[in-house]
Amino acid sequence: MYLLKHLLALACIILLSTPAQAQDKKKVEVFDLGWLDKNHLEHQVERIDEIARGNLGSQIRNSTDDLELLQRIINRGLIAKDDRLRLQAMGAVLGNVMAQEFGMVWQVYEDNLGRSRALCVEDTQHCLFPITMLSRRMEVGLLPNVKDIFDYCHEEIRPYLKRNPYDVTP
Repeated sequence: MYLLKHLLALACIILLSTPAQAQDKKKVEVFDLGWLDKNHLEHQVERIDEIARGNLGSQIRNSTDDLELLQRIINRGLIAKDDRLRLQAMGAVLGNVMAQEFGMVWQVYEDNLGRSRALCVEDTQHCLFPITMLSRRMEVGLLPNVKDIFDYCHEEIRPYLKRNPYDVTP
């Protein structure tokens, strides 16, 4: 009898908690960046540009040349692994290159885990999260290969990108 009461109570708890758990799952929303988000990304890129100018005699160009510049910053250890703001700033630079090369746009991606700045295929929920692509690796002591990450992301997102009607490659 004791076991039966506990099993019945457990079943009631499970049945009653299911709707609450379903409410915890937030639908994914993707929307345009606001002024604060745009300003934050611009300041992040400026941080890396200052590091590049001051230590490498180069600057952010918003082109694939920035991949090599980011790699030099990583290889020389110009940003400490506990400096999350600057590590994520490198992700903003990487994201700008991806936006330029892949034809994607910066947007806000919001789900049950929170709100993130993401690089998305326009009018879809297919997004990349370049802000943390380098920082998460570097925070644990890895030296990521920026070009490899860029190439991998391109392969992963390629099926969702808008196709150029004049492009003959599959």
